[in-house]
Amino acid sequence: MANFLIRQATEQDVPLILSFIRQLAEYERLSHEAVVTEKTLQDSLFGARRYAEVLLGYADNKPVAFAVFFHNFSTFLGRPGLYLEDLFVIPEMRGKGFGRALLVELARIAHERNCGRFEWAVLDWNEPAIQFYKNLGAIPMDEWTIFRVTGAALGRLSNS
Repeated sequence: MANFLIRQATEQDVPLILSFIRQLAEYERLSHEAVVTEKTLQDSLFGARRYAEVLLGYADNKPVAFAVFFHNFSTFLGRPGLYLEDLFVIPEMRGKGFGRALLVELARIAHERNCGRFEWAVLDWNEPAIQFYKNLGAIPMDEWTIFRVTGAALGRLSNS
């Protein structure tokens, strides 16, 4: 692996984070859903209440990867968990161990923070990622189905 450095993102990194999000959305064929702006990132990541954290990965001082994560909670364990929302390595830098290094760092953070779990979701068509995660020892939770309410449906539900 080339000279690889992982660090916590700062407010000055918001434009870079947004760039990574847009690249990820394009890769996942979801660009139409990526309505995030620098302002929403600034408020959500560095505002009065911080909803998520970001790690940035640099190879030879060039930004090549990021990971967005936050805490959830397991009622069964009675402890926090760490949820990885997004992990992205730019295409030309894949296969060099950078994604694995970010996952190892996140596992270290989860362990250090006494989390009972470290989990994430993957698109069912993303076979390279699925194999990568399985090779790390991750287990797919096939018996669970993720549900989501967004946009107008979220508004309707909140007003019902």
